Amino acid sequence: MNFETNKDVLDWYERQERVLTPEFIGNIPWEKVKDNPLDEKLIPVLLYMRDVETLTDMYHRELLRTPTGKDLHISKFMERWGIEEITHGEVLNRFLNESGVETAEKWQTEVRRNVSTSYNTIAYMMMVLTNLIGKKFTATHMTFGAIHEMEAAQGYRRLIDLADHPVLTYIVNGIIREESVHAQFYRSVARIELERNEFAKKMARWVTEHFWAPVGQGSLAKERTEYTIATLFAADNAIEGLDRTVTQRVRQLPGFDGITKITDTIGEMAGRPVMKLETA
Repeated sequence: MNFETNKDVLDWYERQERVLTPEFIGNIPWEKVKDNPLDEKLIPVLLYMRDVETLTDMYHRELLRTPTGKDLHISKFMERWGIEEITHGEVLNRFLNESGVETAEKWQTEVRRNVSTSYNTIAYMMMVLTNLIGKKFTATHMTFGAIHEMEAAQGYRRLIDLADHPVLTYIVNGIIREESVHAQFYRSVARIELERNEFAKKMARWVTEHFWAPVGQGSLAKERTEYTIATLFAADNAIEGLDRTVTQRVRQLPGFDGITKITDTIGEMAGRPVMKLETA
C-alpha cells in the first residue's frame, strides 16, 4: 500500500475493524484453558508480554509531549492504539489467571510503579531532545514503532508455536492481527516522514543503529527481556523468521537498506543460556 500523506494512512487505519472486541473476548472458551497444560517456562514470557502491552499508556503520554504526538493524525491513531494494547494486556492476564497463575488484584498499578527511575529520567531527556529537534524526529519515532510492532507480532507467533495451546492460540492470533495493523500504520507514516527530509532519514538510521533495543527493554528489567528473547528465539529457525518478518521489512524503508541491527541484537540475546526466572 502506498500512501501520500499521514491523513491517508489514518483514513486507512480507521477503516480497519477491531479484533479484540467484547464479542471476541466473550467467545474465548475460558473454561477450557486448564484442559491443556501451559509450559512453566512460558509464564515469565506471558507476564513480560502482558506488562509491555500495559505500559502502552506510559509510552503514549511520553509521545504526546513531543512534536510527533502533536501531529493530529498520529495522535488520533494513538488513542485507539493505546486502548487496543491495554486490552491485549488484560486478556493475557486473564489467561494466566485461568491457567492457575495468580496475579495481584492491582497488577496494572504494580507494573507501572515498577518502572525504574532511570527509565523515567532517560524518557524525560529524550522528550527534551526531541522537542529541540522538532518534527524531523517523527521519522525516528515511527520507525521505532514499526520495528517494535513487527517484533512483537513475531514474538507472539513464536509463543503460539512453543505453547501449542488452542485457547492461547485463539487469543494470540487476534492480538497478532491488531499488531499487524499497528505495524502497517507505523511503517507507512515512517516511509512518508523518511522521504520528506534527508536529515530525518540519516538521523533515524543512526539512532536505530545505536539505540534500538527489544520492545520493553528499559521500562522492564533487562534480565526479563533477555529471558523472553532467549525463550522465544533460541530455536534454529526462529531468528530466520525474525529476519524475514522484521529486518527485511525494515530494509524496505528509505535509508535502511542493508540494516542488520534487529536480527543481530535478538540473535545475540537468543544465544545466551535461558535462565530460570521467578514467575511472580
